Amino acid sequence: MKNKISLLIILGMSSILLYAQKNQNFSLSSPDDKIHISVVSDEGLKWSVRHENLQILAPSTIAIKLAGGEVLGAGKITSSKPQNINRKIEALNYKKEIVEDVYHQLTLNFKGSYGVIFRAYNDGVAYRFFTNKKDSLTIENEVAEFNFQEDYKVYIPYVNNEFENGEYDMYQISFENTYDYVHLSEVVKDTAAFAPILVELVDGVKAAITEADLESYPGMFLERGEKDSSLKGDFAHYPLEEVQGGHNNLQSFVSKRASYIAKTEGSRNFPWRVLIISEEDKELLNNDMVYRLASPSRIKDVAWIKPGKVAWDWWNDWNISNVDFRAGINTKTYKHYIDFASENNIENILLDEGWAESEDIMKVVPDINLQEIIDYAEEMNVGVWLWGGWLPLDRKTDEALSTYSKMGVKGFKVDFMDRDDQKMVNFYYKIAKKAAEYNLMIDFHGAYKPTGLQRTYPNVMNFEGVQGLEHVKWSNPDFPKYDSTIPFIRMLAGPIDYTPGAMRNANKKNFRDIRSKPMSQGTRAHQLALYVLYEAPFNMLADSPTSYMEEPESTKFIASVPTTFDQTLALDGEVSKYAAIARLKEDTWYVGVITDWDARELTIDLSFLPDGNYEAVIFKDGINADRDGTDYVREVLKVNSGMELQTKMASGGGWAARIYPVK
Repeated sequence: MKNKISLLIILGMSSILLYAQKNQNFSLSSPDDKIHISVVSDEGLKWSVRHENLQILAPSTIAIKLAGGEVLGAGKITSSKPQNINRKIEALNYKKEIVEDVYHQLTLNFKGSYGVIFRAYNDGVAYRFFTNKKDSLTIENEVAEFNFQEDYKVYIPYVNNEFENGEYDMYQISFENTYDYVHLSEVVKDTAAFAPILVELVDGVKAAITEADLESYPGMFLERGEKDSSLKGDFAHYPLEEVQGGHNNLQSFVSKRASYIAKTEGSRNFPWRVLIISEEDKELLNNDMVYRLASPSRIKDVAWIKPGKVAWDWWNDWNISNVDFRAGINTKTYKHYIDFASENNIENILLDEGWAESEDIMKVVPDINLQEIIDYAEEMNVGVWLWGGWLPLDRKTDEALSTYSKMGVKGFKVDFMDRDDQKMVNFYYKIAKKAAEYNLMIDFHGAYKPTGLQRTYPNVMNFEGVQGLEHVKWSNPDFPKYDSTIPFIRMLAGPIDYTPGAMRNANKKNFRDIRSKPMSQGTRAHQLALYVLYEAPFNMLADSPTSYMEEPESTKFIASVPTTFDQTLALDGEVSKYAAIARLKEDTWYVGVITDWDARELTIDLSFLPDGNYEAVIFKDGINADRDGTDYVREVLKVNSGMELQTKMASGGGWAARIYPVK
């Protein structure tokens, strides 16, 4: 069983700084004694955080307000319990096999059958409320302040609201946007941002705010606080009335919300509020905080869960050529995708929107013989995934999952949720649990950021919650900059359904947004490096089989990159400028490096290689890549752990390598 956990708990006062005074003050230090939490219970509960001599958080109020007037956090502390935890988590379908889970913990129990748990790790801090009440609870609101000492700059993605019939709901969003880089005092009032966000302090120190173990509770947005240098949590209220509409009538828009944010059982743990702290930017590229804090797996048998890559149809608009049939949403087209996948060791294909009627997931369109496609794919050792809007799937959950599982489908891409209120969060857990019962995997598209559900239900492969490559079909934002930002911020939360793999690559001058024959910003090597750099256990090949067959070297490299790894190393990086990561699978290392629109040279130190002789297959920007983004050079070098490799990247460029042992 992959998710067995070895646990060592040491209780005592020797290695955890804890003291109580009349006004009930407490302190907690990280295992390396660099991070310190101070907790004060005096007319409310406040916490503050310090990293060595730098104040990260000034005193910040935390509370949960219940219907009836009770405020969790405002009562009297009756007892406290310190713990030191040192354990290893055997991770599944993750960026590493073993996750070190080492922290100091303080549990404060309050009069009224509730409490708060604080944790201090070497790379951040977290807290959560818990209750042990007999009756169910109505949560009117939650107070989660993040007060900073100075007017620091912040990387913040604002909500991008959706409208229906002229009605406005700030919490109906796709969770896709670029990052504004502004001072805290410049954060726009009367709107919200979605987590994670990243605050830039001093001397290279940064602090990211997010959450973990979100279950039966609304997700946390962030908005400008009462002071110029503060942020505070904001939560969608529970939906009371909804109107069907939106894209192909697949969405459900909230038309009326309750006065409360959640109704829940009286005995439970609430989500973790998380502050990830880094001393240098590259540390953010390899952080496990959300995975550590998530609830352990609830699936006993995980042998059927198979991550991998997928040949995808929608981004390339079913544009295949040199065939003797009309390409489109039909059986022959998908057999062609299967042939391509089989010939190139791609594990799956996906039938995206159009294979079934928009509002009824059980009605397959006449041009699709689904059983024939599935049977043919099985003969070719290729899995078949299906796309579905969340609302049609929600209405026929058991019928759809049971029927298509029996037919041989491997998983579902579920789309257009576009909310994270309590009702929608419950849908995620319901689908994850139900899909597992039918041995089906899930990719959540149109999704809020991950909060650890993929650990709790490891059949969940991916989450969107990112402005992925699909946006080049209709817009022209700064993608190389965005690509070089999300590994430090969005990827802190978990895997991303970004869908890389464009074979038409353009510089800034030549790029055009084209829906049917889209191109990427930046170079070919940039696209290849994304398969190493971005975490995605279910990773798509966005372009068409025709394009990949015309580019066999690039296709072979993409096919060779695993989607889960045994070890991850952050090599170098600077937020929004460049990133470099190395990942290990069995005895082979994979390295991915990208840059923004600035040409850049980096040195890759190969000292992470064990002793021995290796061969490196390298893809780098060609000499004319700044003019023609498709220009690349493939070279094979003999390397060893004593070497350094120079990566010279063009504007919007990249560098990717596969390094394997040779005799």
